[in-house]
Amino acid sequence: MTIGLQRSAAVRSAVLPVTDAGEAEASAARVRNAALFGGLALLTAVIVVLDVMTGNDLRIVPLLVVVPAFVSVFGTIRQTVGVATWIMAVVVTSRLVSGGSFWDLASGVVFTVLACGLGVGSCVLRIRHATEIARLRTAAVALQRQILRPLPVLTGHVVVHGLYAPIEEDRLVGGDIYEVVESPYGTRVIIGDVQGKGIAAIGAGFAALGAFREAANREPTLTGVVDALEDAVVRHNTFSAQTGETERFVTALILGIDDGDRVQAVNCGHLPPRLLHDGAAAPVPLRQTSVPLGMAELSSEPRVAEQLDFPSGATLLVFTDGVTEARNAAGTFYPLDTRLGRWAGSGSREVLDALHADLDAFTGGVRRDDIAVLALRRAPAGSRSPVLAGKGASPRAAQAFGEPHGNTI
Repeated sequence: MTIGLQRSAAVRSAVLPVTDAGEAEASAARVRNAALFGGLALLTAVIVVLDVMTGNDLRIVPLLVVVPAFVSVFGTIRQTVGVATWIMAVVVTSRLVSGGSFWDLASGVVFTVLACGLGVGSCVLRIRHATEIARLRTAAVALQRQILRPLPVLTGHVVVHGLYAPIEEDRLVGGDIYEVVESPYGTRVIIGDVQGKGIAAIGAGFAALGAFREAANREPTLTGVVDALEDAVVRHNTFSAQTGETERFVTALILGIDDGDRVQAVNCGHLPPRLLHDGAAAPVPLRQTSVPLGMAELSSEPRVAEQLDFPSGATLLVFTDGVTEARNAAGTFYPLDTRLGRWAGSGSREVLDALHADLDAFTGGVRRDDIAVLALRRAPAGSRSPVLAGKGASPRAAQAFGEPHGNTI
């Protein structure tokens, strides 16, 4: 009985916001319709008065047939039909009142009906095209979300929370990638960003992602994993060149984490991570930065792994340039290091929530690039590892995610 009451309360709490939102939208639609048709009535009255003043020498009322065409640019189909019907009624009535020969009346009526019909048809085509474009954009973003691993992730070495906010505009959608793989050689993590924008950019990212998932379990060294990624991006670019697509490179940061207090890193032209520890946030210096994936032939120096500090209780933040290159209305870049200092004493999830909200406030909700951020913390001793935390996770693992024991993540 108690469970039933709790479920009913949950259903009511979920439905009420949706209902309120629907009522608010309906109210806003009524206001827009009232403003539209109020303005239309005023315009009609002005045109009719001017038409009466000019007499039969200059007929102004027939010019109203252009109004449905204007409304079709921004209005709904219902609004355009309503305006077209009103204009046809006004223009045809004016024709009948003004008199004239049968052919004048017939031609005027036919022209009015055709002009209004074209306005309605244009609105239908516009909305159909916009719907199709929106469907394609949503499909691209849904594909990204399905291929990228859901977060948070728990392995035997780290707890990984994440923030992923893709752009849903086809020409701006990027190729941000990330993955966490628990391997026989420790936990391997990648975060990367494909050069360029558009749907085609996703392909190079997926090629690198697939190669990482395989090589992370196969290669005993982190540099071996990176070599496999390089080969995958080169193969993808070879295929792209054969099919007329643009060749692309991928900036990436690849990490190898074991039970120690340090982490291995290979940086392929990516942004350095930030370390949040003891109430302070600071960039992690990377002394060995090599060329991005897909460009190894341009460099004579081999890629090498270096050691970074990652003590227990610290948060290692890795991210793509959608964070650092976010701008406000004045064109100022987002001051990441300054803002991170405010949240250095918070948990991983709190840092990501604060970062997301602050980015939205800073940019006014206008973003020009995907955002991907991973926040890594050492896993509690004795935590279980299936990789995805969920039912059956140990109490320590559940606490690592900030959830009561037994809750599904």
